[in-house]
Amino acid sequence: MTSSSPSTQTSPLRLAVLLLAAGEGSRLGAYPKALLCKDGQTLLQRFSSAIQEFSPIEYLVVTGFHAEAIHSELTKLNALLACPIKAIQNPIPERGQPSSVRLGLESLHGNFDVLLIALSDQPEVGAKEVQELLDEYDKRESGQEIILPVVKGRRGNPVLFSRKAVMDVLASPDMVCRKYMDIHPDLVRLMATSNEAFIMDVDTPEDIHRHNLSLLSF
Repeated sequence: MTSSSPSTQTSPLRLAVLLLAAGEGSRLGAYPKALLCKDGQTLLQRFSSAIQEFSPIEYLVVTGFHAEAIHSELTKLNALLACPIKAIQNPIPERGQPSSVRLGLESLHGNFDVLLIALSDQPEVGAKEVQELLDEYDKRESGQEIILPVVKGRRGNPVLFSRKAVMDVLASPDMVCRKYMDIHPDLVRLMATSNEAFIMDVDTPEDIHRHNLSLLSF
């Protein structure tokens, strides 16, 4: 399955993007998954190029274990992108993804309507998937503040949060998004979809072969 351009007009919502790229990639021999290559482009470049279609008002990437290599790639990308990427380095990436999410939320400054929180190791997520989430957000009922994709009963990524939900998370010092969703299931709109891009990620060498990826030399 491959990503494609949105089938409908992009949403007028002011979009902020938070991409998590702080992991060690331990099962890949401590290799930064954001720098895996597909069709001659890093996953970071592929996702960033797709996001440009939505003219995000803010785009943050949280780095960690491989900050230097990823920051180098971001410098190259920012010379080409209309919407530049800002890098935030997590000084304690060993504390896991929640610490990167919290740092990313605290670093947002734009006056956004919705925030897309995405992972850097989903090779099939692109503009089509982002548009699917935005379309679902437009259909939400009163009180629903989060769009969570679900494929065959499995929770997927990226996830879309309203500004209100983000502010509520930030109001509690120890709160992070996953915990917030578990505490407030009534705020979550489940987006049932057959699009398996939402649940495809890269964790093992077998995943690299499955998605026809290659390693970038740096």
